[in-house]
Amino acid sequence: MKQDIHPDYHDITVKMTDGTTYQTRSTWGKAGDTLVLDIDSKSHPAWTGGAARLVDSGGQVAKFKRRFAGLGLK
Repeated sequence: MKQDIHPDYHDITVKMTDGTTYQTRSTWGKAGDTLVLDIDSKSHPAWTGGAARLVDSGGQVAKFKRRFAGLGLK
């Protein structure tokens, strides 16, 4: 294996949407950083049976609807 080509693998804290946290190892961020999730298995409709709705925080759905409004799709 070549030396000095792999990213640093270190411990981080992951904070779920309900506030619970757990420790894992990752190449994300720096050692000791906290990764705050916007969506996870406790809030994503794929795992919750569709009861929760996704929040369009970036406006992507609205942008899509504006862009393709003239196609007559509903």
